[in-house]
Amino acid sequence: MKDVNDRFSEYKTIWTVSEFTQKVKTRLEADFEEVWVEGEISNLRRPSSGHSYFTLKDDKSQIRAVIFRFMGRYLKFEPQDGMLVICRGKMSVYEPRGEYQLILDYMEPKGVGALQLAFEQLKEKLGKEGLFATDHKKPLPYLPRKIGIVTSSTGAAVRDILNVIGRRFPTMSILISPVKVQGEGSAPEIARAIDGLNLMDDIDVIIVARGGGSLEDLWSFNEECVARAIYRSSIPVVSAVGHEIDFTIADFVADLRAPTPSAAGELVVRDKGELVNFIASLSGRLRNRILKTLETEKKHSQLVMKRLPDLRFRLSDLQLRVDDLKSHLTPRVHNLLRLQKEVLKGSTMRLSLRNPKSIIQDCFARVSLNEKMLTDRLHLMLREGRQALESSTGKLDSLSPLRVLERGYSITRVLTSQQVVKESTMVSQGDRVNVVLGKGTIDCKVEKVHE
Repeated sequence: MKDVNDRFSEYKTIWTVSEFTQKVKTRLEADFEEVWVEGEISNLRRPSSGHSYFTLKDDKSQIRAVIFRFMGRYLKFEPQDGMLVICRGKMSVYEPRGEYQLILDYMEPKGVGALQLAFEQLKEKLGKEGLFATDHKKPLPYLPRKIGIVTSSTGAAVRDILNVIGRRFPTMSILISPVKVQGEGSAPEIARAIDGLNLMDDIDVIIVARGGGSLEDLWSFNEECVARAIYRSSIPVVSAVGHEIDFTIADFVADLRAPTPSAAGELVVRDKGELVNFIASLSGRLRNRILKTLETEKKHSQLVMKRLPDLRFRLSDLQLRVDDLKSHLTPRVHNLLRLQKEVLKGSTMRLSLRNPKSIIQDCFARVSLNEKMLTDRLHLMLREGRQALESSTGKLDSLSPLRVLERGYSITRVLTSQQVVKESTMVSQGDRVNVVLGKGTIDCKVEKVHE
């Protein structure tokens, strides 16, 4: 035992497992405070906490990694198993298992930008849900009453749209809903503006627009909330974002894509001068058609009138026939009316004999008579019953023991047994008895018994 202790005494310090792990953790975190690592994602899992746990690996090794929820929300794409990524983070040790791992704060796919990958992922997701379906797209109105524009109030896009619409249709009513078109919080603001215009009952078409820019500048129009706001809009939406070569998620969801904001103004509003000329042309054609039709109908009427016989003679014959029929029918009608009056008079007399009002009056009279007879009968029975009750009460009263007691008699009971004392042998000296009198009772004690 002494040799063992001597051998261990050669070491300066003996660590516990926890102490040694803490020492390694401190050293690793100090030496690898920021590292960049490239690898393939595998075993990706996301528990209810919202954190992302996975393994980064290559063909020779692997290391555990984690992105906590508060950092993961800044990722523009959705990590997936098998994806090759470049990550930034710091080294740490998970003390309960003594395992080292990377705690990441940034990650991007290798070979393709994070925004481009996020664009493709969202496009695939919304496409599967049917947000790009052709049968959902609504046609634009031929001539809108009022146009709603969702864009920046200071950008070039709104000026281009207003110039085009003002040139094509100067009296068109326009409502601008100003929003931020890039930067943090711009996407929810655009979605709220689209929803707000849908609450108005005089907006016929909505233009969502902004000028050109990089993919990052146009990213607000690739956000899911904007896509869903366009999809649920009951008003047709025209997407006019960027230049002709730029495509956003909003373009795929919108009812119509305009290559530029200026083109959106041309697609939504027709040229007023062209419309006026078109209406004038239609009016001239309609006037000529009406005049030609009237002339044709006039000639046709004249031809028909020539072929028709003179109706005046025909009407005279018909009038004479009517007068003749009238002279024959009048006496018959008077006779029929007289017979009907006689029938009606007889029916009236028969009905008067069966008048419900007379029958009801007779019934009421019989009810009143029966009611009086029943009342008299009831009074008589009550009077006879009262007399019989008074007679029985008198008889009972005369037979009542209380009447006997009132004449000076009494009833004596032994207190212990409550037996009525009928002879002196039923009690003994010293017994206590109760004496019932005509009024009240007396408790007594037997002093002496006489047989």
